[in-house]
Order: sequence, then C-alpha cells, then structure tokens
Amino acid sequence: MIDSAVQGVQLTKTYAQGDAAIRALDDVTLDLRVGELALLVGPSGSGKTTLLSILGCILRPTSGSLWVMGDDVTRLDERHLPAIRRDRIGFIFQAFNLFPTLTALQNVALALDLRGVTGRAARDRAALLLDQVGLSAKRDAYPADMSGGQKQRVAIARALTGDPPIILADEPTAALDSQSGRTVMDLLKRLARERGRAVGIVTHDNRMFGYADRLVKMEDGRVVSDERPTMPDERDLEGAVA
Repeated sequence: MIDSAVQGVQLTKTYAQGDAAIRALDDVTLDLRVGELALLVGPSGSGKTTLLSILGCILRPTSGSLWVMGDDVTRLDERHLPAIRRDRIGFIFQAFNLFPTLTALQNVALALDLRGVTGRAARDRAALLLDQVGLSAKRDAYPADMSGGQKQRVAIARALTGDPPIILADEPTAALDSQSGRTVMDLLKRLARERGRAVGIVTHDNRMFGYADRLVKMEDGRVVSDERPTMPDERDLEGAVA
C-alpha cells in the first residue's frame, strides 16, 4: 500500500526571468497521504494554489520532482499528463464549473461520458454518485435551482466519477454559508477517512481548520509548518474568514 499518494520534493516554481522573475514556490517538500485531509493555508500570494496545481499535474515545477501514486511524473512527457489527471486525481473548484443547461445528473454523467462510460451505465453511475453526496432528490434539478452547497456537492460527485485516489480542492467553501461549508467539509473528511482518499484543500476559511488531519502553513512560497492541529474542533463555531 502506498502511504503517500502524492509526494513533491524540493519543488520550485519561477515565473518570468531576470529582474522580472517571481519565485512562487521555493524548495517545497510535501506529501499528501492516503486517508488524510490536509489543509494548505496562508496569506494570499504564499504559493498555496501554485503548489496545489503542481501536485495536481496542472502546472510543471521549474525544478524538483513529483511522484503520483509511486510514479515520477516529472519525467513524463506532457502528452501523458492528461491521463494521470483523469485517472488518479479529482478536482473541486470554488466556482463549481457546472453546465447551467444540464441537470445535476447530466452534469455528472457528462464527466463519465468523457471517461468512456455512456448511456444507461453513465446515468446509473451518476445517480449512485449523487446519492453518495446526499443529492438523490436533486438529480433532475438545474444549477439555477440549487443552493451553493448543493452545487458544490454535485461538483464533488463529478470529481469522483473516475474513483480517484487523490482529491484536490481550491477554496471549496469560500462561496458557501457556514452550514453548507460544514456539509461539504464533512463529506470531504469522510472521503479521506472512510474511502481512503488523499485529500488536499487550499482554504482561507479558518472555520474549516478543525477538519484537518494536517495543517500545512505557507508563507512566501515556503512551507513554514506542517503539523497535526491541536486546537479544539471548530465545526460548530462561526469563526471569521481570513
């Protein structure tokens, strides 16, 4: 069994060159582990989203190495990366990215269609995934008729279409009210604990800190601490958003 689903070693990312060069990541070593939910936190511009994008094989590091499920993907040609993202990583974004003219079921089924699962098989699988995120009653609803929390759960169901071992989320609760945010985080926590997923989440929302198995703090492109939280569970608190 692979304990580290994703492992980055001495990752750097530099944009532009010469006097205009900006180092967004500076010698970052980090892993995301099976069965854990890790929060990446820190001020804006600290490198959180850049790091998440590299861990998800969306961006290439300027230097360093990245392993996904035991494979060194920094050695792979660019044409092989889409298959890594499709088969091993589920992405969840703040903006949901649902198609407004498709129902919840159709949004999830479309993601399955892109994986080669079509027709009745896609609809049945999409219905099962929506049931897993507690949205069976909304399968025929359009995004305009759903709350923010419901739309985010559809997005999570869509991210699970390939049964990925790794789930990466960028500010998944930022556009949600407190109750919806807790519902989404409860679901992501269960995916880590009960389904053995490695879950990495970028967030500014300190109400979510109590869900973390690990709290990874970043500043100026570096990891300044990586620890298990000792704070009490904050799920029932109304803490301020940083």
